[in-house]
Amino acid sequence: MNLSPSARLYARPTGFIDAPTDGESCAQLAGGLQYFSLWEMLATEDGRPAGRWLVPVGDARNWCARLSPTPAERLTQMMARATAPRAPLVMGSHSLTMDRPNIMAILNITPDSFSGGHAHLGDPAGSAQLAKQMAADGAAIIDLGGESTRPGAADVSEAEELSRILPVIDALRDSGLILSLDTRKAVVMKAGLASGAQIINDVSALLYDDQALAVLADSTCPIVLMHFPGPAQTPHARDAYHDPLTDVYDWLEARIEAVVQAGIARERLIADPGIGFGKASAADNLRLMNGLSLFHGLGVPILLGASRKRLIAALSDDAPTDKRLGGSIALALKAAEQGAQIIRVHDVYESAQAIRIWAGHRAAALGRA
Repeated sequence: MNLSPSARLYARPTGFIDAPTDGESCAQLAGGLQYFSLWEMLATEDGRPAGRWLVPVGDARNWCARLSPTPAERLTQMMARATAPRAPLVMGSHSLTMDRPNIMAILNITPDSFSGGHAHLGDPAGSAQLAKQMAADGAAIIDLGGESTRPGAADVSEAEELSRILPVIDALRDSGLILSLDTRKAVVMKAGLASGAQIINDVSALLYDDQALAVLADSTCPIVLMHFPGPAQTPHARDAYHDPLTDVYDWLEARIEAVVQAGIARERLIADPGIGFGKASAADNLRLMNGLSLFHGLGVPILLGASRKRLIAALSDDAPTDKRLGGSIALALKAAEQGAQIIRVHDVYESAQAIRIWAGHRAAALGRA
């Protein structure tokens, strides 16, 4: 192994196995249903790939001992974080375990929603009933949004966004559902949390609105930080990557540290690699999907949102959005295989059923059925 002193190293869990054999030859992934037997050690130099090694779990300590102290310490921390169980998300009286995949249902109260929310625009009772049906279909979290962030979508004012989502939150106040609020705006975050939302899901990772950090530092809610490469105002700006996997990891690692330094506990954070946001090609997105387990090294739960994304069309003869169910489920299962704790979907019943079957297989393999 010939590494430059400036090389940057990463440890990705791989070599997934049906069931553990002993404590030396395999490890549990983030306290969940997956066990793995290998670490894929990756090296970059000035951001560019500079090496790749497959190291058995039992040999990892000795492998790291051959490195200089700084990279060895980095890898040791990443491996410890990747194998540490994730604490449940705590939201007041609600708690959601992170030891298996949870379905987050998309309910966008916008005119162009894929999720059915467009049919209830201006009808909070109808939106609330749809949210309850999503929960009955298997969603653990309902993710409400009042502004579309798809490519080319028009900006929505704070007042308009609030008028769309607050009546729905109010209609669900006593439902017992866990409500996430998909917004980039501090005013909407503050009002939504005060009304009963329990999670903030921000596609700008709290960079769009310079008041967002302060608002959320004064709260206790979990927060989703999503990667995007462009300016805060344009989450779909394209970017060029040396390696999408390690570039996105570095961005999220730096963003998590900045948010923690601003006074928000790491235990409140969730990382989303941002499939389709500023990733110019199917190859970029597939690199993220295939390497998703790397993000466990951040030490926070992983959220994966690939439902009905353009990636599916790119691999299936340009299928329109209403013909992407099969691809969405395939990506959801890939996320579960790589240990993602939250999977954000449009098609709740079908996705939840697929994940239940996957979890049932895993539980049987582990002798927990």
